[in-house]
Amino acid sequence: MPDADLPAHAGNAPPVASAVPDADLPAHLGNAPPVVSAEPGPRAEEPADRAAASDHPPPRPAGGAGEAPPGGPGVPTARRDHRGPAGLGLSAAGLTCFLLVALLGPSVMQPALPGSAGQPPYSLVVHPSAYLVVALTVAGVVLTVAGLALCALAARRGWTFRPRLLLVAGAVAAGAFALMPPVGSADHLNYAAYGRMAVTGNDPYVTTARSLPADPVAHAVQDWRDTPTVYGPIATAQQTLASLVGGTSVRLTVFVMSLTNALAFVAAGLLLYRTARGDPGRELRAVLLWTANPLLLFELIGGAHNDVLAIAFAVAGLVAFGLPDPLRPRPGDGRSLSRCVSAGILIGAGAAIKINVAIAGGGPLLVLVSEWWRSRGTGESGHRNGLGPTVARAAALCASAAAVTGLAYLMAGPHSFDQLGRASKSVSLATPWHLLAGTGGGLLVTVSRSGVRLGSVLLTLVLVALLLRALPRPHVGGLTDPIGDETFRIAAALALAWLFAAPYALPWYDGLGWATIALLAWSRFDGLLLVRTGVLALAYLPARDPRHAGLPHDLDWLVTVVRAQVTPWVLTLTLIALIAAATRWSPRAQAPGCSPRAPAGSPR
Repeated sequence: MPDADLPAHAGNAPPVASAVPDADLPAHLGNAPPVVSAEPGPRAEEPADRAAASDHPPPRPAGGAGEAPPGGPGVPTARRDHRGPAGLGLSAAGLTCFLLVALLGPSVMQPALPGSAGQPPYSLVVHPSAYLVVALTVAGVVLTVAGLALCALAARRGWTFRPRLLLVAGAVAAGAFALMPPVGSADHLNYAAYGRMAVTGNDPYVTTARSLPADPVAHAVQDWRDTPTVYGPIATAQQTLASLVGGTSVRLTVFVMSLTNALAFVAAGLLLYRTARGDPGRELRAVLLWTANPLLLFELIGGAHNDVLAIAFAVAGLVAFGLPDPLRPRPGDGRSLSRCVSAGILIGAGAAIKINVAIAGGGPLLVLVSEWWRSRGTGESGHRNGLGPTVARAAALCASAAAVTGLAYLMAGPHSFDQLGRASKSVSLATPWHLLAGTGGGLLVTVSRSGVRLGSVLLTLVLVALLLRALPRPHVGGLTDPIGDETFRIAAALALAWLFAAPYALPWYDGLGWATIALLAWSRFDGLLLVRTGVLALAYLPARDPRHAGLPHDLDWLVTVVRAQVTPWVLTLTLIALIAAATRWSPRAQAPGCSPRAPAGSPR
């Protein structure tokens, strides 16, 4: 749930939380052969993981400086690149800063948790100054952005590292965050209150924390005391489960939610890693951009945001649709109905947590439509060229998703839809749209909220068209179906378009973008998303009502200047850079750091 945009003494009330956006496929090839790395290394029969684990670079080609590396131009070779280790070091230092903020205990970045001191989560109680924890958080963001940028640059030039080691490190860090109180916002207090309302027989879609003054859990809410839940029914089910375990203890209730969030984060990371398996370069990328990404660890797990649950379901749905089953290969005429239904159920469950995650379903849907469009009238063997099979699969996908989401909302009651309409009208300070609208008007001119919503929709459509053309194809080894690869690319185009065009933005919303681009090839779009997430993380220090957080008045400029004035301009420049990059970028060239798909008949 978003937090206040301006200090209370500045006279600006926080906007309503938003759970929705405030706003060429290859010719059919059947099942393509698996990826064969052109890198020198282990024998063909050795596991691919052993190649990734090698610490020794291959010998340099004997030809001279201008000679292409072994395997041909564009094929990465393992080499020593000091930027890679330096990037990992900076990322580790940034993660350490984030963990210290959580470990130090209640502060301007961490609201106190009522409950027994012997109950998890645990932290010190040293009452650190606002200046210290803000400085640590800023240092963590800057170090992490620099570290990830260096790792990306090195990986594009062939640097590699043990992805399993990073996968384990990221899972350990997620567990560490779950064992300490959440930092960065006070949303988890609202989550606990909504669960408590459901347990005590109140409707969280109607009831507010202020209406339950005698309840110890509802009384602990700091921000959004007058706002019913804006989250989907499955999110409410998670909160209810946590409340059943925690009872009247806010501390224990929050810990249960943090634990489930951490498990969902690790599960999503394992799915991404499993999907990339067989291509060491892609395995490394998937881990770097998700499980071992300190920015995501801080925002999603350190902040205990339920967005990670929705993203985990979306990732599972995309993998269910795109990852082939070696024991039961797909029929030659496309995805089986069972795959479409499975993907729809999982993505629908994600939408029943945060409705905006439904955009991930556009990946499988557009793949089905494009597959039919490419194969129609070709007369290729094994294809049914009519529209009927495509319609059946698309209907199965959409109907299963709509059934899960709709049934969940119907079970939650009619009021579960109320907040969606109100929340969709919000415009946050830290977006380009604040130049045109906001609580106190736009920075340049003021237009109506309906005009902003229309502009956001039009901008989203433009960005989708540009990104579908520009985003590089992933060539993931685990996805032996070339059309299956497109699932992730299209989903990434939709997610990035929504993120960059939405009138409401918070740093943890970017998790959906990171999850969907994790399986693509390295490109300049990674850097643009990194800049966006880093800028938003700096804009929300803290993502709490400053009055409740105890932010000193001499730090009000973090909200009134950095968030409300600087960030909209920086993100506007980032949006312009995205449009320029998408207009000029040619995905036909093999992106650095990609293992090209092996030709037919290549050895495994």
